[in-house]
Amino acid sequence: MVDVHLDSWLREFGPRGSVTAEAESVDQLLDVLEDRFPRLRFKIRDETGHLRRYVRVFVDGKDVSGTTATATPLEGVREVDILHSIAGG
Repeated sequence: MVDVHLDSWLREFGPRGSVTAEAESVDQLLDVLEDRFPRLRFKIRDETGHLRRYVRVFVDGKDVSGTTATATPLEGVREVDILHSIAGG
């Protein structure tokens, strides 16, 4: 089981606090979250299943968004943080 934390913007569409889930990869974890909280669909991943440009996923504190992203395995992982960054000037 992994503890999942969403930033304040994403919490509008999902759990208000942390949630636990069982998954083997980030992709599978996102499937679980979208099944439990349908309003999250297309907020974290786009229609092709890739992370949205301004979403960052941290697995035990390490940003995996630009590396293994959704293929990142979660074996032995304790915590996943999902942040939706804001762009602008």
